[in-house]
Amino acid sequence: MLDSSTSIQWLGADILTTLVFLPSLGALVLLFLSNEAKNAIRAVGLLASGATFAVSVAVLQKFNPAIAGLEAFRPLLVDRPWIPRFGIRYLMGVDGLSLVLVVLTTLLTLLVLVFSFGQSIPKLRGYVAAFLILETGMIGSLVALDAILFYVFWEVMLVPMYFIIGIWGGKRRIYATMKFVLFTLAGSLLMFVGILFASGVHARTTGILTFSLLEWIPAASSGVWGLTGTQEALLFWAFALAFLVKVPLWPLHTWLPDAHVEAPTGGSIILAGVLLKLGTYGLLRFAIPLFPGAAVRYTPLIAVLALIGVVYGAWVAAAQKDMKKLVAYSSVSHLALVVLGIFAGNVTAVSGAVMQMVGHGLTTGLLFLLVGVLYERRHTREMADYGGIASQVPVTTTLFVIAMLGSVGLPGLNGFVGEFLILAGVFKANVVWAAIAATGLILGAIYLLTLTQKVFWGPNRVKANLGLTDINAWEFAAAFPMIVLVVVLGVWPQPVLDLVRNSVETVVQIAAVRMVP
Repeated sequence: MLDSSTSIQWLGADILTTLVFLPSLGALVLLFLSNEAKNAIRAVGLLASGATFAVSVAVLQKFNPAIAGLEAFRPLLVDRPWIPRFGIRYLMGVDGLSLVLVVLTTLLTLLVLVFSFGQSIPKLRGYVAAFLILETGMIGSLVALDAILFYVFWEVMLVPMYFIIGIWGGKRRIYATMKFVLFTLAGSLLMFVGILFASGVHARTTGILTFSLLEWIPAASSGVWGLTGTQEALLFWAFALAFLVKVPLWPLHTWLPDAHVEAPTGGSIILAGVLLKLGTYGLLRFAIPLFPGAAVRYTPLIAVLALIGVVYGAWVAAAQKDMKKLVAYSSVSHLALVVLGIFAGNVTAVSGAVMQMVGHGLTTGLLFLLVGVLYERRHTREMADYGGIASQVPVTTTLFVIAMLGSVGLPGLNGFVGEFLILAGVFKANVVWAAIAATGLILGAIYLLTLTQKVFWGPNRVKANLGLTDINAWEFAAAFPMIVLVVVLGVWPQPVLDLVRNSVETVVQIAAVRMVP
């Protein structure tokens, strides 16, 4: 039984269910439209994604960040039987961690659709429908509190992304799609086995068959499950590998550059802005709270992999000639830094990791958007095919410079806050780790500054660039909110930090209790 009133329960149920399934309702409406009715398709896409964003803001307004621990989920909790024979429930809720990512998801999906309307996209109806179904999967994964329900939404995300890359991608889209699917499915199957085993352990030790995280986390983290060290380690890796593939952490990253390069611009924005963050979210929601002893035990190993990822991603990015592949490898470096922050095990570092998840979603999403703007006009992403175009495209140049500086971590822009907090927290945990991570960040500044200089300044060596047109109205409408947030969150990050504080403290406290394996 919940402490909140029945009216609040139903209000929560209505608003979270609406939040999850409103995009799919929009996709369903698209089935009744002709593929030639482009204005109607745009209207439905904007209405569905815009309304979903509005609902996410309404949830944000209803949420009380002062409630600590698992009680944070209670006011807006949805809890109904789904498959009662097997203890599976339609169980959804939000805390500060999930909510900040839900708002980021709904915003970026809206902006991706706005951006797409300024592009020439074949089969527009299917394209918009795929993104709306993907949005349902992403939001569902963030609010699901039943492990089976989470798994269903996790797999739902795979289907529309398969079609987005496979139909609207580049020349090597089939190869990139298959690689993406195989890596993701391998991780998902491990997680599914882990879910089934965890439910069996919970049923054996408590007498209750359930997949509810609200039941699992207190039992597992307090030692009620009575797992041996080997059992906990196996379960931890069953979950962690699924999420580390999604991040992706070196050496599980090889699917990402191909997926980014071959995906359409909108697919790259969502992939970098949201899908990769679901990997780090999964670590914070499942792997660490459920198996804190194993998480602590394997922190040195994961930290080493993360540090390799930070430096390797930056080093390989610096060697790229393709703008999109450069930004893709920068994601490998930035998300490895997030993983390092998560496993540093203190509130400062984990808060920085969450802040960096949001910041990376905005800055890297914006960089992919602007690379897409240039590609739409010149049909090339090679840096050598540009140079000296700042005078032709001054607005695009200005936006790119701001996004680049945000990604570099310039003080006053959003990237600085996350990177500073991560490094400060990692420094508390291990000085050597912090020094190596800082080296990767310096390399990141070098390759992004070099990219900007080669593309926008220097001599204009290619005559085709003389006729470049600047960013159009649809493209600017998609980019502008991201630019605003890059600046605002750099100057005033406290609202996000306040929103996630209790969620972060809960994860850190659970791990601290089990510091001794």
